[in-house]
Amino acid sequence: MVRQVFITDCEGPLTLNDNAYEIAAEYIEDGDKLFKIISRFDDYLADELKKPGYHAGDTLKLIVPFFKLAGLANRDLIKFSREHIYLVEGSKEMLSLANDLMDAYIVSTSYGQYINALCDYMDFPFENTYHTELDLDGSPSSGVGVGFKSPRFIKELEKIEEFRKIILEHPEESKEDFDVLYDIFFNQIPQLQISKMIDDTKTVGGKGKEIAVRDIVEKLDLDFSSGDKIIYAGDSITDVEPLEYAKNHGGLAVSFNGNEYPLNVANIAVVSENAVATSIIIDLYSRFDKDYVFDFIRTYEERGPDDAFGDFEVDYTLIEEFEKAYHNKEAPIIAIINEENREHLLLKSKEMRNSIRGKDIGGLG
Repeated sequence: MVRQVFITDCEGPLTLNDNAYEIAAEYIEDGDKLFKIISRFDDYLADELKKPGYHAGDTLKLIVPFFKLAGLANRDLIKFSREHIYLVEGSKEMLSLANDLMDAYIVSTSYGQYINALCDYMDFPFENTYHTELDLDGSPSSGVGVGFKSPRFIKELEKIEEFRKIILEHPEESKEDFDVLYDIFFNQIPQLQISKMIDDTKTVGGKGKEIAVRDIVEKLDLDFSSGDKIIYAGDSITDVEPLEYAKNHGGLAVSFNGNEYPLNVANIAVVSENAVATSIIIDLYSRFDKDYVFDFIRTYEERGPDDAFGDFEVDYTLIEEFEKAYHNKEAPIIAIINEENREHLLLKSKEMRNSIRGKDIGGLG
């Protein structure tokens, strides 16, 4: 019997949120600007400098001292996350379909507090998720929690406030500004007790997401050489490794409104305001092989959705959902990525990304 698994990132393919950015913007003074600067620094460390032991998405570690500067606790993240969930249209139905047709998992760099709130909202099993572990109340191993009101910790927060101001004075993507941030995060903060909270924050991004995917494959005992199938959907730099894993193991690697990072490694691009396009891919792949899915996409690209729906066995309920979502609207892009169309797809994908998520979130790596 062929086993199948659908694995998706959260923010982008499922939701419009960037939960960590939104928390920073809500609670930290100039937190939106601060987060964007640190996020660009994160891209630099992971993609250009390739710092050993550093992984894309570790912005969610680096921002932690500033959460404590704002006086945040776990309950604040839980409350904020529950009150601020914004779904991509059709994503709840898409995830439900995937969960009905095959094993389904969420692998996200987002904090567990947000993923837990999302799972409750979407009626998806929390145990089928991988996410960043953050404890703002201080884990026993950190030795920090009991000392949050100590004179030493208050003094450290004064230092963190100094760092916040310095970072905001270095917003450019230049080596000079990145050197200032490097000194703060890798020379100065490690000397503080609060750095233990950074160390204890276990992010799931980049290589961490690939490790999560491998763990899922092992748990399900999948054997791709015998015909078992995998789909991975992502949209950012943190999805590069798991997308490559899916593609290299004969599966579908889907960039959903992705930026340049996933578009450089995925084999399918979806540019859409609605997740029904992904639902169609999931449904076809659950019943046919990869070649059938690729043939459908080629027909869709060359002759349009009507001919593709007529020539291939797309579930009629999904056709109805598609037609309802795109009545009097331009149909979404579903394309096989190649060297000739990559730049065009990137342009359209970024436009859609910024349109539905906003330029602040859409512009994050």
